[in-house]
Amino acid sequence: MVLGLGAALIAAVLYGVASILQATGARKVATTDGLDPRTAGRLLRQPAFLAALAMTMFGFLFHLLAVRTIPLFLAQAGIAVSLVVTALLAVRLFGDRLSAIEWTAVGAVVVGLVLLSASAGDVGTERTHSGLIGSLFAVLLTMVVVGFVASRSQGIVATAVLGLLGGLGYAVVGISSRLLPDFQIGDLLTSPATYTLGLGGALAFFLYSLALQRGSAIAATTPLIATQTVTPAAVGVLLLGDQVRPGWWPAALLGFAITAAAAIVLVRFEGVRAEEATDAGLVEDLVVRDQERHRGSGGSAVSL
Repeated sequence: MVLGLGAALIAAVLYGVASILQATGARKVATTDGLDPRTAGRLLRQPAFLAALAMTMFGFLFHLLAVRTIPLFLAQAGIAVSLVVTALLAVRLFGDRLSAIEWTAVGAVVVGLVLLSASAGDVGTERTHSGLIGSLFAVLLTMVVVGFVASRSQGIVATAVLGLLGGLGYAVVGISSRLLPDFQIGDLLTSPATYTLGLGGALAFFLYSLALQRGSAIAATTPLIATQTVTPAAVGVLLLGDQVRPGWWPAALLGFAITAAAAIVLVRFEGVRAEEATDAGLVEDLVVRDQERHRGSGGSAVSL
């Protein structure tokens, strides 16, 4: 248990730092409408983005160890600590300012996930489930369709939706990691879980990058973390044999409710702040135009 939780926390730190590097690289690339493959090529030419990719892959090794040795409840809750790492680094490096309510929401996400992790019992031994792999492929296809629509927009809604889709992709990664057979090359090459894992990871990384282009790191990361935590936890309990500790179902449900509510608060406040910034920009633009018009009128009077 200690080894798995420690691996999850190490992965969380690596993922948190990678998110900031990913945001740095993504914001140097112009946004495009839709899932333009050329955007991926431009992103891969950014050194910060490549560093984020390498750090994410390194973090996945620890993540894989966690999901194979402890319940998905606990593994994904540990990974969620990356939200705090991302928030702290975003404030430090990007100058993002979080209000007291937003810091409280970040703390609430952690509290909710701690409740989820405390509710976790024994790890399930189930490695196969009829229909689950097919469902994962269906989720990936849905992500492409919804991602195409969301990426045609800008602003907080697009940021949140793309972040949520990225979280679904990473949820597919976590679930697929549990479904992998023993680590024999032949078995891995013939296992569908290997391909859902690879496709889920690649799609999640790309959609999360698009989210980071459109909004703050917090607005993009919060729905990602919440989704990639809660979804595998539910699948682990319902389908893969993970256990909830006796008498801890209320705590598990409370943890889910707190996490979801805090994520909504964070995204909502980012949206309000974006609207205020937009309104302020419009007012400033109108003032500048009015000043230019008066200057132009004054110039014409003098010339007459």
